[in-house]
Amino acid sequence: MDLSFLDVQHIRMKKIGAYALLFRNSIAKGTWKKYGFEEGYEQDNLIFSVLLYIMEQSLKEEICTIDHIAAFIDEVNNLHFKKGIIYEECRDLGEFIVNTILCDEGNAMYFKAYNFKEGQYKDINISFIKNKMEYIEGVRRVSYSLTEDGYSLLLSTLEIEENLKITIHEIVFKMHLEKASYDKAVDDIKNIFNMLRIRVQSMEDAIRKIKENPLAYSTEDYKSMMEGNIDILNNTKKQFIIHREMVNEKINEFIEHDIHIKELNKEEEENLNNLRIIEKYLSRTIDEDQRVLKKHFNLKDVYGKELENISKMSLIERFNFRKEVYDRILDDPNKLEDIDIFLRPLFKMQPGKFYNINKALEYQKAIRKAEIEDDEEISFDEKEFIEAETKKKLEKLEKYKGVIEILIELAIGRNKISLGEINSLIKESETLRITLIPTVEIFREVIIEMLKNRTIDIAEIREERKNSVESGEIEFQLNKSILEIIDSNNSFKKIAKIKVEKILDHEDVKLEGLKNENGDIKNFICSDISIEIIKSGGLRL
Repeated sequence: MDLSFLDVQHIRMKKIGAYALLFRNSIAKGTWKKYGFEEGYEQDNLIFSVLLYIMEQSLKEEICTIDHIAAFIDEVNNLHFKKGIIYEECRDLGEFIVNTILCDEGNAMYFKAYNFKEGQYKDINISFIKNKMEYIEGVRRVSYSLTEDGYSLLLSTLEIEENLKITIHEIVFKMHLEKASYDKAVDDIKNIFNMLRIRVQSMEDAIRKIKENPLAYSTEDYKSMMEGNIDILNNTKKQFIIHREMVNEKINEFIEHDIHIKELNKEEEENLNNLRIIEKYLSRTIDEDQRVLKKHFNLKDVYGKELENISKMSLIERFNFRKEVYDRILDDPNKLEDIDIFLRPLFKMQPGKFYNINKALEYQKAIRKAEIEDDEEISFDEKEFIEAETKKKLEKLEKYKGVIEILIELAIGRNKISLGEINSLIKESETLRITLIPTVEIFREVIIEMLKNRTIDIAEIREERKNSVESGEIEFQLNKSILEIIDSNNSFKKIAKIKVEKILDHEDVKLEGLKNENGDIKNFICSDISIEIIKSGGLRL
């Protein structure tokens, strides 16, 4: 199992540790009961109210002494908590919250978080407030303010809209990429991917709730979800595609400079691995963005349909059977004489039958298949079947070779050719289109195999084929097919290498009016690629 998701747990645990230490210092303290705060939720609300007051004073850069905190608790208590305590008790309560709960009687507070990379527990120091000496009217007093941990704790309690979270993480991710902090960028893109997946799961839960009871899902929730989806879909996909192109460029820098992985130092090897992880998660994030789009429309359709059904139900007039029927009959039994008029619509009547003369004149097909008599024999020639299958495979293999041969011819004729230029040619020639793209599946498989190899060295694959053992299976192999085509065509004899690569700065190419294996007409959209032929001696044809 891949446990890389635990590598940054000790960082996450710092936030958990802040809550843990705060509640650990507060829970089971008998002091609370002296002031009437007996329930845990009352205590927690007052602690965070005091923290927020200290943060407010810190942001305004104003003095915050125990007297200020006591005055705040006294005012909040009189307006909201309604506990029977006087100002002096509010001051004692303020000292208890500050000194015992937030400062742990002046002791340094540590939380142990397990570091899975180092394989041991790590002490994390956490402090919520700090103090400094201030002179107020000539008297030396202690003033309290929030630390960085205190700000982080309080800011983490305020929920940010989902689309803003993704935007913020995307900005941080971009910054880490630009600074080449690839280890941090890995964590950023994983968090973004997780947020999109959570978004999809939230929409699935919303669809389930709507189907169970549409009225349980408020219009505010629906509006918030839909607007958030639109913001995400408008901003994320385009940015992630740009990031993926940039990451691919950085990965290609290693390859294009002929840097072998064994020759890299430890830091460079780690950077390359992180870049590949980032590229993988960027692709998954773009796919998840498509799932968000799909679920967005599913949610819209389900919600609209369920609301329509509810509106239709509201048009149905309902009545109480006991009150409107049973009780009235008890009051006046004579009404039973006409009860059939009331009950008649409740019973389905048999539809009227009529004679269809058109059906009488139609040819009647046998419903049951003719049974095979016992003495009838069914013959099956296995050899004939295998020969037919082999013939189909050979015909398909020839189509693969035809695609490769035309691509090579077009590349030789123009030194170097792109898929966009090929698209312009096949629009002018129907014959070329049918030969080059017999089916979408065959053409796509050839292009994918060529992109996987990128640089096809004819000498290398000749040597490789000498040492290989044929399995006897009739299947498409790019290297084998290219060798057979070159050997059978004298104009291809001087080809040394075939280079195939994506053209990053070009728009996607749309090939229209292509047939698939089922004969349906399809459009094929893919990135623009270039095919370049290099002959012996390093010269380009």
